[in-house]
Amino acid sequence: MKITVISRDERQLADLMRLLRARSPSDEIDHLLGGVGRTAALNDEQMPDVLIIDRPQTDDDDMEQLERFSSQHPHIACVALCIDQEPQFLLQAMRAGVREVLPSPVSSNALYPALERIAEKLERRGQTSGKVIAFISCKGGSGATFLATNLGYALAASGKQKVALIDMNLQFGDASLFVSDHKPLATLSDVAQQIHRLDPSFLTSSMLSITPNYGVLAAPSDPAHANDVKPDHIDAILKLARRQYDFVVLDVGRSLDAVSIRALDHADQIFPILQTTLPYIRDSKRLLNVFRSLEYGKEKIQLIVNRHDKNSEIRLKDLESAFDAEIAFTFPNNYESAAASVNQGVPVLQLAPTAPLSQALAELARKLSGEAPPQQQGGGWLGKFGLRK
Repeated sequence: MKITVISRDERQLADLMRLLRARSPSDEIDHLLGGVGRTAALNDEQMPDVLIIDRPQTDDDDMEQLERFSSQHPHIACVALCIDQEPQFLLQAMRAGVREVLPSPVSSNALYPALERIAEKLERRGQTSGKVIAFISCKGGSGATFLATNLGYALAASGKQKVALIDMNLQFGDASLFVSDHKPLATLSDVAQQIHRLDPSFLTSSMLSITPNYGVLAAPSDPAHANDVKPDHIDAILKLARRQYDFVVLDVGRSLDAVSIRALDHADQIFPILQTTLPYIRDSKRLLNVFRSLEYGKEKIQLIVNRHDKNSEIRLKDLESAFDAEIAFTFPNNYESAAASVNQGVPVLQLAPTAPLSQALAELARKLSGEAPPQQQGGGWLGKFGLRK
């Protein structure tokens, strides 16, 4: 969490800072010396999740200023540390928007549980914001990274959605190369190593900016740094990313380990990517069995067939029968456009916007975001671009 403490007493301010840092090193703690009026100096980037006011003074307009601050920033949780616990004061504090009133000086036994209650509310609020979708290869060469990176671009293309892609292929990830020719300044392992600094600005600055509203957090540049990323790091990063982005796209790769499974646990939807050949069918069944053992519901798993050929010997109905699951989407075999996109490091929708593959990606992005499709001449939109509901 991001916490700002206000106090007129320098010694009390220092004691509170030590208490808060001891609770959670990953929290971002800031302080202001003075009264509640100091909140006027905060800009949008400095606004905290929690504002702790030490001994607000009723005879110095603190409560009136706090009430104005709370009305302007209703999502910020205000905690007041007070000597006075009289009912009249408590009522005044409640009207000013204070969530918690604690004794001053405050002990860890009183402060920590209050912050835990606030953190739980923030987490629940964050979970209802951004959507996490994960792409995973059923077998090497499925095209999962291509689809994940280009779908991220398609989701951001309207300008209405903020999108982040996180490359979870920790040893050999190269997702950023599919949509950019620039070298990432930071990677997922860099963020993990500095998890104590994690906040919206740090996460944003660690991403390679593809467009103003689409960023990629690259995989470690050295496979040796894969072990720097732990499941707890993924928890913290994805909880923050949900609050910061409308869509968080995960390129999981092929390996299933503690880190990738933790990421899949967070996903609202998982898209296993396969092709219509027997080796893919065999490996897809194995992967689906793993998902069942993890107790993922059928609605969470959305099978995608890539490079689909309607004339293939193996029909979509055969796949659905083999998997006892529906095929959610198909993408056409549009090798020329896909190869040009990968070789140039340019999103296929930017390079070849009218290609069938680009149109299919745009349609899937609209389905996920709930945007209305463009007006089409005649019917057969889905059939024309090889995308099934």
